[in-house]
Amino acid sequence: MKRTALLAVLLAAAMTTLAQVPLKPLPTYSFIDYSANQLRYDTLSRSYQQLLDRLQRIDSTGVGNINILHIGGSHVQAGTLPNRVRRNLLGAFPSLKASRGMIFPYSAAAKCNNPPDYRVVCREKMELTRNVYKEPAQQLGICGIAVTARDTESNIAITLCDTDIDYATQHIIVFGYSTTGVVPHLVVTSPAGEQRTSAPSYTDPATRRFIFNLAHPVDSFTVVLPCGQGEDFTLTGLYLGNRRAGLTYHSIGVNGAALPDYLEKCPHFTQDLRLMRPDLVIFGIGINDAYGQNFDTAQFRQNYIRLVDSIRSVNPDCAFIFVTNNDSYRRVKRRTYNVNRNGLLVQQTMHRLAIETDGVVWDQFEVMGGLKSMEQWRLAKLAQYDRVHFTRAGYELVADLLSNAILQSYNNHLNRPTHNTTPRNDDERYRYISY
Repeated sequence: MKRTALLAVLLAAAMTTLAQVPLKPLPTYSFIDYSANQLRYDTLSRSYQQLLDRLQRIDSTGVGNINILHIGGSHVQAGTLPNRVRRNLLGAFPSLKASRGMIFPYSAAAKCNNPPDYRVVCREKMELTRNVYKEPAQQLGICGIAVTARDTESNIAITLCDTDIDYATQHIIVFGYSTTGVVPHLVVTSPAGEQRTSAPSYTDPATRRFIFNLAHPVDSFTVVLPCGQGEDFTLTGLYLGNRRAGLTYHSIGVNGAALPDYLEKCPHFTQDLRLMRPDLVIFGIGINDAYGQNFDTAQFRQNYIRLVDSIRSVNPDCAFIFVTNNDSYRRVKRRTYNVNRNGLLVQQTMHRLAIETDGVVWDQFEVMGGLKSMEQWRLAKLAQYDRVHFTRAGYELVADLLSNAILQSYNNHLNRPTHNTTPRNDDERYRYISY
């Protein structure tokens, strides 16, 4: 009886471990290639398999954290796409809701759009610097964007407003610097309803961080930048942390950004990256690199290799998902658009990059339906008139497809008899060159 009972317990534990995570139901469109909705090379990528092993351990034990970084241009800054992926992943692993991670108060500047899961109120709009500027006036970090307060006391109110996920934070880091010695403060509301002003618990000038350890978790706070006459403070990011285990999904995007904008105009990129130390990076950069007619695939690949090197210098075991460009069109004259065939070149290059860097590919271009499919998405009200960006419904569908591909790879991983894989990049053919 004892042996039978023990076997029953072990069988129950095995069944619990191998429980499949749910996928998002998808609408049916004839132009979408649902059979292509998978992560290519996932079973051959040592780093990605190690990530799935770790995710399985955290899910079963409730101990540990996984940091995911999604980086791109306007598709990411708008927030609908990464926020939907974030919610889908956390919905599949409901016990692993960790912190919100790195954010930026985009709406603190005029005409700058903000993700939907947090609100930003700033009555006096601040001076904006982005990495797409030819010569950015401020020293940028990983967010690729900054706002500068001058000559007055400036307040940025942040409210976490996701109705399904509790991101209450007790550890806040303000990234930024002042040429005149201004130190930011926080105003938070106590559980008794009293407003309290907090000075930084610790200041690290070398990393441009002002660290606040709060007495209790909060879901709203105000960053106060007390600039007097002739003073300034440049804010380059905010980190919202807590002590919970689970998944933290950081999303970094700047409208119009291409690879050189992050590589050459963000001198503190790698320094800021050390705080996140990502376990998985989802690369969504490429739509702006490939927009022009003189697209150089060799330079594009070289730039991605440089970015991979920068990330691997922080975490050598980081896994990568390369997201190919969506199909897109170029505007050639008023009301006239031609298909952008560079999407095919990006697709080929990203497959090569994945093989060379031990990464995986989500082939968005193929899943969408391939060349000229964006027009069909537009007619279905899933893409905007510019044939580059999606509508809200379109971004949500893209996010559901991507998150399903990730979750399906996890389910497949659970069902394999062994998780040991031979890394492709041990082969001389797949050893990439750093620049």
